[in-house]
Amino acid sequence: MSSLATAIETSQKLIGTEVGVSNWITVDQKMIDEFAKTTHDEQWIHVDPERAAKETPFGGAIAHGFLTLSLASRFAYDCFSMMEGQVMGINYGMNKLRFLMPVVAGSRLRGRFTLVDAKARDATSMLRTNTLTIEIEGNETPALVAEWLGLAVFKD
Repeated sequence: MSSLATAIETSQKLIGTEVGVSNWITVDQKMIDEFAKTTHDEQWIHVDPERAAKETPFGGAIAHGFLTLSLASRFAYDCFSMMEGQVMGINYGMNKLRFLMPVVAGSRLRGRFTLVDAKARDATSMLRTNTLTIEIEGNETPALVAEWLGLAVFKD
């Protein structure tokens, strides 16, 4: 049996199960400010903590939704390793994404992955679909929930 076939068979047995929980990452004001500069999105709710504390219900500055989403790659590194015969993993996009709760500066986040589907895409790759939930420490409502597609590429 090929490495790809073995990986698909193994992955399909895990469908519906939680396959990883990452370490916590603190999203501090410095990270938010750097992201704002990089993306040219310097809206005051992100970069002016004093004003955000006074004029929003959040109690301070909040992270960009896309900053929170961008941490998904870091969370995946904590949870997934290369499968036998795999030569690379490629971000293949999202099917669904919802931002459910703002992330206040200083919050700690982690990613939780549940495998939804795993199937061959072609002769050398497997498409895996995971539900990613990015949790905020101490909050029942997560920051976001997304259906994330990842392509695992194998050598022939």
